[in-house]
This record gives sequence, structure tokens and C-alpha cells, in this order.
Amino acid sequence: MQHNVLILDFGSQYTQLIARRVRELNIFCEIFPYHHFPSDLSSYKAVILSGSPFSVRGDDAPHPDLSQIRGKLPLLAVCYGAQYLAHFSGGEVAPSNTREYGRANLSYVKSDEIFFEGVDQHSQVWMSHSDTIKTLPTNGIKLASTHDVDNAAYRIENEVTYAIQFHPEVYHSTDGKQMLENFLVKIAKVPQNFTPNAFVEEMVGELKVKLQNDKVVLGLSGGVDSTVAAVLLHQAIGKNLYCIFVNNGLLRKNEYENVLDQYKHMGLNVKGVDASNRFLDELEGISDPETKRKIIGRVFIEVFDDEAHKIEDVKWLAQGTIYPDVIESVSVKGPSATIKSHHNVGGLPDYMKLNIVEPLRMLFKDEVRRVGATLGIDAALLGRHPFPGPGLSIRILGEITLEKVRILQEVDSIFVEGLKSWGLYDKVWQAGAILLPVNSVGVMGDERTYEKVVALRAVESTDGMTADWVHLPYEFLMKISNEIINKVKGVNRVVYDISSKPPATIEWE
Repeated sequence: MQHNVLILDFGSQYTQLIARRVRELNIFCEIFPYHHFPSDLSSYKAVILSGSPFSVRGDDAPHPDLSQIRGKLPLLAVCYGAQYLAHFSGGEVAPSNTREYGRANLSYVKSDEIFFEGVDQHSQVWMSHSDTIKTLPTNGIKLASTHDVDNAAYRIENEVTYAIQFHPEVYHSTDGKQMLENFLVKIAKVPQNFTPNAFVEEMVGELKVKLQNDKVVLGLSGGVDSTVAAVLLHQAIGKNLYCIFVNNGLLRKNEYENVLDQYKHMGLNVKGVDASNRFLDELEGISDPETKRKIIGRVFIEVFDDEAHKIEDVKWLAQGTIYPDVIESVSVKGPSATIKSHHNVGGLPDYMKLNIVEPLRMLFKDEVRRVGATLGIDAALLGRHPFPGPGLSIRILGEITLEKVRILQEVDSIFVEGLKSWGLYDKVWQAGAILLPVNSVGVMGDERTYEKVVALRAVESTDGMTADWVHLPYEFLMKISNEIINKVKGVNRVVYDISSKPPATIEWE
């Protein structure tokens, strides 16, 4: 894989957005924690330092070793990065006198600076810091100011080093993408060659070299990621790819049969394994969400181990891991402080004796879909909403039973099919229903009921890192609510989740 841009993460909530904006320029980039980045930087064309919740004046301030970067590679320092360069290179950083958070407009831009080419003189930018740069570092040249921030942007003379105290990666910085393009393309001369076609060509070539004549087993889920990974691997190794689709008993209604039928027409070697009883038995009596995830991850591995042993000389396990999985499983604070465990990120137990291959681990979700389109995969399959690996287990809050699974499958089916029939499905990133461990009083006919509550969830997002709830029409919600309560025995109340990520997550567990 081409290593064009290195992004050093100091813990900013916006770091992933920097990567998204860079990728939109058809430039490949990678995120590494500031204290654990590659020692060999020979293949990188530029480096970006992210923002941070820390203050450069604090005792716990991130303090990277930039000796192999500063003055040797084009460097763009954003917010904390800009203050870090100033504070430790002869400048002064102090607490701001005024609140420097939110929208601001440039009030001064130095003329004839490539970094600001094509940028409006009064362009809106997004500030998010409590410190400010009072004096520039040694050899610093001021490039821009806002009304409240004198040193909003600067560069270092005799270096290709630029620094800005605002966030060009966020939507509210109206010319932010132009600034990133100016730095990366015009100043750093980074090639814009990261396209779906180029990725497919390069990855298929890499897989052929890596796997050669080895046999690979892949767990299909029916979702976008595992399907694209399967087709990519199939192009590289053909019949040596063995796909297994496991029914864990926690899939959507009729999904096991529908997905197997879907794959019949794709030329893939697919075997269905119904292990639903095995999963449900293991989950009996378990309520803790992390324990559920770990049990499901373990049983998946056990099932795969059983199936892999039936394939002579299989050497590899392929997974549809994508970049947000990788990012969320690594913390800049050292050992992973994960939000949730990802069952497909990390190592396998020693007994399994399989190597892991993850052809999509550097792609965001929208990039996976573009690669899938390049591979000729059906648009309806590529448009499928993400579905969690642990399935409905993390949408049933509390203990899992066969009856609860039945209830949730019926509710989920009514909701998702309703979205499709109303033309809303493709406007939603992810949708599903959650069965709450709550009973509520209701009235049906002349009788009092005391039955389950379900929550409906629909979010819009680009890559799953952040998400907002979807403003579904009231008429639609009313119809779906009535249909669920009338048709699904055991449910008498429906609510709609209007929480965004952050602070909530997309799934409830």
C-alpha cells in the first residue's frame, strides 16, 4: 500500500475527519498515535499533526519526537500541533483572553502564499482551543489572523512547515479542503493516485504475492465489508477462497436463507453453517454487553476452527475489518481504551494456527462501497446498511432468549421493510430496532397489557465515526409503530431514539 501522508494523532475528536478529507483528495493517508509511529518514514510525502484535548503547557502534554520529520518532510500542524511547534521552538503559548471556540473569520491573510490560494479573504474557520500562540516560534512568519487570534496561521522560514490554530477538516471551515489541497498537492507535491481502481489493482497484486497458492477461509456476513473482501480475494486467488456464512441465531428475519441465495449468483464458493443453537446456548443467562460480544467472538472462532479443519491445508483467515474498526481499537493513551470490543480486530488464539488477512483494513466505509462498485458488485448489496457482527444480541438489552430474538426479528423486519417501501432506506446510514428490558402498561381492546418496549434507531453518517439521528416523517413513524404493536405479540410500546454519536453510540450495547 502506498504510504503518502502520515497523520499523528494527539487524541483529537477530529483526527478521523482529517483522514477523511485527505482521502477525498484521492490521497492515501494513515493515522498513528503520536508516540508510536513508523520508524521508517522514507515512503511518506507529508506529515500532519492533529489537534488534542491537552494543553501544551500541561505536565501530561503529548510530546512526540519529531526529529525525523521536522525540516525533512513537509509538515502541517493543526491546532495543538501548531501550539506544540510554537511552545517548544522559541515561541510562547498562553491561555486565551477570549473564548476561542466555534466559528471565526479570517481578517488578515498574507498575500502570495500558496497555502491560501483560492481561499476567500474572509473565509470562515472553526476554532477549538483554550490556549493561543502569543509569539511565533523562531523563524516563524505570520500567514493569517482572525479578529481574536493574531497568529491564526504561520509557516517556518527555510522549512516546509505550516501551522494553523483552526481545524480545516471540519465542515464549518468553509475553505478547509482547499487549504489541505494547497498544502498536500501544491506545496508537498503528494500524488493524487488513491482511487478505487488503483486500490483494486494494487491490493489484488499484493494478495497474489502474499497468499500465492495458499487456501483462505473467509466468514461472510451478507454485509458490504465481507462481500467486497470476498470478491477482492476471489479475483486474487480464485477457487482457493472458501467462504463460510454462519447462522449465529441472531441474524435478521430470513437473513440466513436470503444471503445464501444472493451469493449463488456471484461465483463464490460459499458454505452455510447453521450454528444458531450453539450461540444461543453459550449466551444463556448473560446480560453484560461486553461479555456477549466476547462470547460471540469466541464461538465464531470456534465454529471457524471446526470448519477450517474440514478444508485441507487452509492457511489464512480473511476478515472484512475496515479502518474505523482499527482506529476505535487503538488509543493514543497506550493500551487500547476501546469504546467497544470489535470481534474482528486483533489476534486469534494460538490453537487456530491461521494467519489473518484483512484486505479492507485501511478503507473507510464509503471507500469500501466505491471499491465494491469498481468490482461490479450489485448496487443493492453495496447499499445494505451496516449490521453489527454480534447481530441482534447487542440490540436485545439484557439476557437473550429465543422468544426475545423472535420478537426483535419481527419488529426489525417491519421497520426495515417500511423504510424501503417509503423510499427512505437509501437515505439512512443504519437502522434497526432495540428490545428494551422494560415492560410497560398498555390497553388492547378492553384488556390491560404489560408487555415489551422497543426503540427504533435510524442514523445518518459517512463512515460511522460520527452519526446524527434521522428526522423520519411523523406519518411514517406513526404507521410503523401501529404495525409493530398490532402484529408483534409481546410489544405494546414503540419509542424513537433521537441521540447522536457522540455522545451516544449507534448501537445501544
